[in-house]
Amino acid sequence: MTPEVVRRHYLEAMGITAWASRYQLPNARPTEACEWDDTPATPTPPRERLQALLDDAPAPRSAPVETPPPSGEAEASPSAVRALLGERSEATSKPAETAAAPTPSEAPVAKEPLQFRLSCVCIGGRWLSVHPGEMDASEQRLLANICQAAGIAGGSLPEVMFFKWPPMANAFEPEDPLEEAREGVNAFISGAASRQQWQLEKILWWGAGATDPNSQSLSKVLDVHEEQSRTLALPVWQAPSLDTLLHSADTKRNLWPALHALAQDWTVSGQDDH
Repeated sequence: MTPEVVRRHYLEAMGITAWASRYQLPNARPTEACEWDDTPATPTPPRERLQALLDDAPAPRSAPVETPPPSGEAEASPSAVRALLGERSEATSKPAETAAAPTPSEAPVAKEPLQFRLSCVCIGGRWLSVHPGEMDASEQRLLANICQAAGIAGGSLPEVMFFKWPPMANAFEPEDPLEEAREGVNAFISGAASRQQWQLEKILWWGAGATDPNSQSLSKVLDVHEEQSRTLALPVWQAPSLDTLLHSADTKRNLWPALHALAQDWTVSGQDDH
């Protein structure tokens, strides 16, 4: 049998009997001529004839031959199929929903992010002066006077940069707020150093011993251990906050020996660079 005859047998078995070439499209290949046995239609239903053709066809080697359903089996109506599927889905969904429901003890506990503000000034492109909160004009003048008295960078300071965390309110709910804050501060300082071409050697942390929440949060973020910030991977020199120095002459007097040693480190590190 030619492929055209086989195709017509399949179409007739599927109930498609009005398949015949009526016209030839322009530039189309002519329909292959074949012998067609115009036998009268048999009373056998198209479904059984199609099944008979499938039974006669050779089965693929890689797939097993399925057992055909009995010829007298009635077709299932769409409503019966939907009803059957609905019963099976209800039976399988109830245990899954019960197993997926978390117990009250397994419910995740939301952690609020740390909140703090900081100000920083880069001295000579080498040392980063970090302060809790936002420095006002009097604190900036005091820092410039301290640097001038200690002989650090000639007392001239660049513009102050401000940073707050989190950068946007209700932006996210971090799993580890402290780790997220450390990564945020590290990214802020690293980005500023890359843009300004700083060569950071030391951190000046003006907030040692402060008890306000902002200073304590920032102290945790810097993660100072043995005079080293594990967050920024830089050595840290610590001093009281500028606000404390503004209101306490004794604190200024006690800080002077540490400032004198800091000035010597500035001179030595500057000579090493050259």
